[in-house]
Amino acid sequence: MTRMPLNLLPAFVAVAELQNVRAAAERLHLTHSALSQQIAALEARLGFQLFDRHARRLVLNPAGEALLKKVVPALDIIHEGIADATKASSAAETHLRIAMSPTFANRWFLPRIERWRSRYPRITLDIDASQRAVDIAREGFHAGIRNAAGPWPGLTGEPLYDEPTRLVVVASPETAARLAQQPADALTQAALLGDRELWRCWFSAAGLIAQPEPVMAFNDIGLMLQAAEQGLGLAIARVLYVSDALDAGRLVKISSVSITHELALPHSMVYPANLEDWSALQAFREWIKAELRETLLQAG
Repeated sequence: MTRMPLNLLPAFVAVAELQNVRAAAERLHLTHSALSQQIAALEARLGFQLFDRHARRLVLNPAGEALLKKVVPALDIIHEGIADATKASSAAETHLRIAMSPTFANRWFLPRIERWRSRYPRITLDIDASQRAVDIAREGFHAGIRNAAGPWPGLTGEPLYDEPTRLVVVASPETAARLAQQPADALTQAALLGDRELWRCWFSAAGLIAQPEPVMAFNDIGLMLQAAEQGLGLAIARVLYVSDALDAGRLVKISSVSITHELALPHSMVYPANLEDWSALQAFREWIKAELRETLLQAG
């Protein structure tokens, strides 16, 4: 009997339920190509096809229907087993597995990790910092930090703070000092880092006429802020991500103007509903909310 590649099964289930690779890829936060490769790998391992291809739809064939009938309840049992084992664990040290973006991890979370360890020394955090939005339940995570609107099927989601997400413009101290000696409209000629739409919104709020064309764009805000710290240009980013650098003097706010924007969604925590009352997760939720409130309060 062929040994079943369990890591490919979530892809199979998503495509089987949605009958569309692109929609399934969006659900799993994968690219269309990556998901197609997973389905192809599963069929190659099994030695037979699971879907009939019809234009843009993939429809389960009899083999696929037979597999789906067994796979869905089997995955549910595995998830329930992990949750039950987590709740039942009374070991000296509890492991809490959390997914978050690299930017959130590097720019805000890691500088505060010692405060967590001093308060909860018996709860070890296993952090997965990835650009990919992992499937929390099916990949064995206890929770994830997301800056997305949801919904999150099968998960409980709750906002981590109530304040609107504000974005400010920052630069290295040297860049800020140079700009301070020039007219206000010099900002329209400065090297800009990041998203064009955010810059358009900020210039409008600042009362400056400009058609911003950033010199560099990034898929990671942390890299963009590192570039700003190195004097490569001005960056526009969430207050949350620049607060520590401002306090340390690595970055300087070059204007009192801040904006909100639909692209800057608030952070939420998502987790399987059956873990809501687990004491370790409760402790983490309360701690991270308190730390975020403190950061935003100090940032004004």
